[in-house]
Amino acid sequence: MASLVLTPENHIQRLNAILNKVDQLQSLGLPLLTTPPNSKSWNILEVLAHLNIAYGHYQQKFNQYIPKLPDTKSENEGFRIRRWQKWVVDSQRPKKGIRKWKMKTLKKFEPLLDRNLLDPEKAEEIFKTFFELHNHLKNAILVCRKKEVSQLKIPSAIGSVVRFYLPEAFEFLICHLERHMVQIDEILEQQKSLVSS
Repeated sequence: MASLVLTPENHIQRLNAILNKVDQLQSLGLPLLTTPPNSKSWNILEVLAHLNIAYGHYQQKFNQYIPKLPDTKSENEGFRIRRWQKWVVDSQRPKKGIRKWKMKTLKKFEPLLDRNLLDPEKAEEIFKTFFELHNHLKNAILVCRKKEVSQLKIPSAIGSVVRFYLPEAFEFLICHLERHMVQIDEILEQQKSLVSS
């Protein structure tokens, strides 16, 4: 298994691309944002709500632990991900625009939205929360460039079976975001084919 070096620059670049993509989604209009391609799928707002829930776990941990980390004398050049953590991260990472493994979402991460109440105000609230949370992630990555990131492991959102150093957690979160951006692309493609058929 090839080793993977994680860098803050790569994390920020990929996160910026995701933030730009979600910013563009705001202009789609409520019907596209709230219509799932089928009864068993999420709509776009539900995907974003799921991402907000998933990041909430890490936001607490980052707020709790990052300020306590000692500063480094120079910026972190990169962090070599460990084998088990790389496998967990790779399970999220889309490959060539395809979600490799479909997996059932744990109940605690499901977006509990009433589709009948998805109005413009609720949509705006979901987008606002998304940008607040994921700009928090961006700031955490930037702050950790000058922190001793090998001083701390945090449990993943699924528990202590997976413990991440901060750069590994950042990589996991960004791969999870990328996975769901692919899902949003799939939703939009399915909506197009429904309209054209």
